[in-house]
Order: sequence, then C-alpha cells, then structure tokens
Amino acid sequence: MIGRLNGQLQEKQPPWLLLDVQGVGYEVEASMTTLVALPAVGETAMLYTHLTVRDDAHLLYGFVRERERALFRALIRVNGVGPKLALAILSGMDEDAFMGCVHDDDSKALTRLPGVGRKTAERLVIEMRDRFPEWQHRDAPLPLESATGPVRDNTAEAEAALTSLGYKPAEATKMLADLDPTDTTESLIKAALTRRMGR
Repeated sequence: MIGRLNGQLQEKQPPWLLLDVQGVGYEVEASMTTLVALPAVGETAMLYTHLTVRDDAHLLYGFVRERERALFRALIRVNGVGPKLALAILSGMDEDAFMGCVHDDDSKALTRLPGVGRKTAERLVIEMRDRFPEWQHRDAPLPLESATGPVRDNTAEAEAALTSLGYKPAEATKMLADLDPTDTTESLIKAALTRRMGR
C-alpha cells in the first residue's frame, strides 16, 4: 500500500496531478480542495494517498491532509458512494464543512453537491454521524494559489474539471460566469464550487 508521497509537483490538470518522486512520476487524482491547497508546479509537495486496486487499473488518490484522506476512506464505505463521488463531495466542501452538515443534520446542503441526491444525503448524515466525534466544526478558509506565469484564460480548463466532477456543461458554465478568467484553474474551480454551495 502506498500511504504517502513526497516529491516535485510536475503537472496540475484538475482533477489529476503528476508528482515526481525520485524520478518516478505518480499520476494522482485529487479533490479540488487538495489541488487548490497545493503549491505551484515545480515546488515540493507531500500527499497522503489511498490506493484502489481494480482488475483493469491501479488508481491513486491524494490528499493534503490526513483528515481529508480519513473522510474519503469513510465515504467510500457508505453504500452507493464510490471514489468519484467521494472526491466530488470533498471538492465541494472540506472535511470540517462536511462534518458540520452531518452534525447539524443538514442533508439539504449535501444535495447541492453533484451526484448527491436526497436519499444519498440522508444516508451520509446517518452513517457518518458517529464516525468522527472528535472532529470539531471549523470553517477555516483554505489558501488559494496565486496566479503565476503568462496571463491566460483558464475558464475552459475549469469548466472541463467541473464537468469531470459530475456537473452538467451548462451548469458548469453558469458557475464560472463573471469570474476572472486570468485566475488559476484551481482558484476558478474553488470559487465556482463556493458559489454553487452558497457559501
């Protein structure tokens, strides 16, 4: 089991990233929460990881915080929640915000996430309620990466990433409307998700 990676961040193409660890490039899928919190390309990054082994692929998921990985692992044990949906949930809100919804029995807020219907949201609240009693609800903002390099329009990349998370193309376009296209792709996605969740 690969539990942690520490190396140079080579690429960020949401929801994927490439991490070079002593000459070996690891393709890692991550939530937008993690991608936004990572340093710029070329800098050193450390990720907690979860490896899923399937008949047709070995899939590696990365997280900047061990708590986010713990929540991911708890989410994929819930009936009807796979890795893709778990990442979509973690992209829409960090672990503290999610547990806040659970503690407040706020299943309605969870239904704003792509792929989470009413029944799934209610199941998440019930099954996750007692799993992390030691976690406190804190709404600490996550650091956003500053835009670097030449000015470019990152809206198309952000829209593609939102679509890969489960949002419909028209919905993704609406979420990105009026945002600064010269912001980094990660910042645009985070802002769109924040707008979608009404936070």
